[in-house]
Amino acid sequence: MFRVTVRDHIMVAHSLRGEVFGPAQRLHGATYVIDATFAGTDLDADGILVDIGRATEVVREVLGRLHYRNLDDDEVHDEVGLAGQNSSTEVLARWVADRLAECASAGDLGPGGRTLATIAVTLHESHVAWASYERAL
Repeated sequence: MFRVTVRDHIMVAHSLRGEVFGPAQRLHGATYVIDATFAGTDLDADGILVDIGRATEVVREVLGRLHYRNLDDDEVHDEVGLAGQNSSTEVLARWVADRLAECASAGDLGPGGRTLATIAVTLHESHVAWASYERAL
């Protein structure tokens, strides 16, 4: 299996519902470092899995929908489809992976994007804590 990973970051504001979140129930800021890993068994005619430049642009575009946004805002919830969900690290990792999967199937990652086996997204909350979501394509 070949893997290509690109990295970016976002800054968001949000709060989390539920006593399990303690002080994070209040509005707070979060900066996530995000790794998007594209995996597949086949390389294209140029010997690449996906175009790293395109992958970087697509990841930045997807993350741009969240960057510098208050995820508690109803308009943002409706726009990005997070209404009724806690914007936990796990939920955000799945949201990003699902958007990247849509881009891959649309050909936005180049021809290799249509033959990927999986996409995994990791959101690093800090240097000691992160969450990932991997989905098959």
